[in-house]
Amino acid sequence: MTGESAVRPGFPALAPGRVHRWGGAALLVARRSGPYRPPPLSGAERRVLEALPAWRRAEWTRGRLLAKRLVGEALSVPPGEVEVLPCDDGSPRVVVGGVPMPAVHVSISHTALHVAAALAPDPVGVDLCETASAAAVRRVADHVLSPGELSLVAAAGAGAEVAAWALKEAAVKADRRSVFGAAARGVVLLDLRPPLLGGRRRAMVWRADDTVLALVLAHRPAGHPSRQSCVGAPCPGG
Repeated sequence: MTGESAVRPGFPALAPGRVHRWGGAALLVARRSGPYRPPPLSGAERRVLEALPAWRRAEWTRGRLLAKRLVGEALSVPPGEVEVLPCDDGSPRVVVGGVPMPAVHVSISHTALHVAAALAPDPVGVDLCETASAAAVRRVADHVLSPGELSLVAAAGAGAEVAAWALKEAAVKADRRSVFGAAARGVVLLDLRPPLLGGRRRAMVWRADDTVLALVLAHRPAGHPSRQSCVGAPCPGG
């Protein structure tokens, strides 16, 4: 989304291009204008890519490049052995050497300026929203934020709108739902500085340049089956 001039929010800065670790998760964000080396794609990945609209192919491929790097480093395997394929709902699942890896959870997000990927042993959601998207977020805020959350956002200062949106979307991705529906209302935003969500979720927010990045880790109850199909739809801007 674009709109008003960007304001740098008061969240910790995250350097693009470096792997960051938080709460057991690995996180990587990159500028889409930066150096780009297309990842080795498997036949299955190439078929997914070729089915996408032309305007989606570069961002899709860049997201897989980051996810493959994270998985390769985590499992000590060459990125070329890693496949990141869509589940039935379009969310990413990991295959290594032809073997599905249901215990490896990944999430990917894009904006016009950045792409991010996260990896964790439990369900994870990552979301990017540009600070220039604040006006667009406000237009749909009533559908996602409760009256109490709207008051919290209003009092939180620069970047609060996009941070709240990114947290909600990252949470519903981690919950394997879509932000466009009732699921986002079920994610209770308790605070923004530092971010605090209801339920057994852990959350953090950073900024990368003029983009807000939210990471949410969802607790998987004991005995819960490993997921075979996963994450939700993109937010406005990611």
